[in-house]
Amino acid sequence: MIRTTLLAFCLGLAGPVFAQGDAAPEPASRLSRAVAETVNRQPAIPRPEQDATAAEKLAAFEARAGQKPNILIFIVDDMGYGDPGAFGGGEMIGAATPEMDALAAEGLKLTSTYSQYTCTPTRASVYTGRLPFRTGLIRPILAGDKIKVNPWEGELTVAGLLSEVGYHTLLTGKWHIGEEEGMRPHDVGFDEFYGFYKAQKEYTQDVYEMRFPDLALDADKLERYRSIGSNNDLIYGLADGTTQTIETIDSVEKMAEADVQLKDYTVKRIRELSEGDQPFYISHSFMKVHADNFAATAFKGASASKFPYRDNMVEVDSHIGEIVDVLEEVGALDNTFIFVTSDNGPQMDSWPDSGYTPFRGAKGTTWEGGVRVPGIAYWKGMIAPGRVSDGLFDLMDLFDTSLALGGVETSNLPDDRYWDGIDQTSFLLADDGESKREHVYNWLGGTLAAIRMREYKAHLHVALAQEKFLWIDMAAVVPTGLAPWLFNLYVDPKEEYPVGHRLNAWTASLGAELKAHAATFAKFPPKDLGL
Repeated sequence: MIRTTLLAFCLGLAGPVFAQGDAAPEPASRLSRAVAETVNRQPAIPRPEQDATAAEKLAAFEARAGQKPNILIFIVDDMGYGDPGAFGGGEMIGAATPEMDALAAEGLKLTSTYSQYTCTPTRASVYTGRLPFRTGLIRPILAGDKIKVNPWEGELTVAGLLSEVGYHTLLTGKWHIGEEEGMRPHDVGFDEFYGFYKAQKEYTQDVYEMRFPDLALDADKLERYRSIGSNNDLIYGLADGTTQTIETIDSVEKMAEADVQLKDYTVKRIRELSEGDQPFYISHSFMKVHADNFAATAFKGASASKFPYRDNMVEVDSHIGEIVDVLEEVGALDNTFIFVTSDNGPQMDSWPDSGYTPFRGAKGTTWEGGVRVPGIAYWKGMIAPGRVSDGLFDLMDLFDTSLALGGVETSNLPDDRYWDGIDQTSFLLADDGESKREHVYNWLGGTLAAIRMREYKAHLHVALAQEKFLWIDMAAVVPTGLAPWLFNLYVDPKEEYPVGHRLNAWTASLGAELKAHAATFAKFPPKDLGL
């Protein structure tokens, strides 16, 4: 359940909980430009002119290409907002990222892209278009976890829906949303999977003697840990149930080379798929740069920094460039929508084996440092080069946007659940496109923690690190008291000093928006996995 006090607070602000068969609700406040089309979809800002422009561009593209576009999404694990050069890092922090920088310069740089607070919730939201609290996937499913129900039961995925309309759907790399049968990528809609069920650290901690000596060097604990039975393999899977082990990861050296193998596989499949007439949807999900970082042989010392994390940023950037080059080589670059992002902010707990963000907080929090991530949209000939926008883009929007590009009508999706994503196709494709998203809701597990609306961000709960950088391992989550902590991100992007009601007229409006959001959970109850 949502925290009882929070739900009571939000529902008590005024206004009814939806009833079965209700018409779409009115905007919750006068601040909102968003309009709800149905009771079970996130309200969006109407942009009819740019919608028409984007539809014309897509129709012209399909007439020219003779097919729907390919979709390629790069998800870098734990990359900070400030890691790519285009977002303030790169050479400045000792790890040049020319490939990502080029895509940003030649496409659309999104400076207000939002993830969830950690990896599993983000990935689940990208693939389902639903907030993690709705699906129950509020945190990673770890070795030894016992969950009540399969979170994927009854869920629809972007991969499965696109596969039904003729796409070949492939996930290369990290999954981290379940490894039991019925929860694997090739069980829930992906035609093909080549990758790993878990995060990088989970493959090496039992053999990494320097960091985990009390596990790796203690025979009793090691035996007990390994008896949990978590999968330690590079897996190849198909939708027909085929599941094969390619390699068992039993050393840091093997883990160090994993992203090279993943890149090679994506390159191979792009070459093969380009010879057919099926469009493809590929989620290339890097294992790096999640701690613990070990540099691949070819990239050891490749960064000016020489630190493993920075070497791995150089590697990730290089792989993105190589995959994009292959698209051009096979004549598919003009036909492919590309998006580059991270699943959350940097994991500062592992510093200096961690990324960089200019914002307050880090992975595991709903401060900007935890949920504001790089966003780059590139499509040669379709997205005008050199665009920069601060319009809101939630990574859940990739669900609806991908379906729209693939010709799947989202209005036909089941109406027995709430859909949180927004189709941002026209924002991305119209030369002067603006975001259709008015709200970003930040959740900490089962706690509704904050809302961003326009340049305002109001916190109901905050994570407070009790020691430098320890935003996960030594932090307390506390309610903010009588009034939300309200920040104006245009004048205070680091969230250092609240403007509050003394300097801002919209405190009550933001409260009403939170109430309206909470009401959707009363009508469409969330799953409880026992996490």
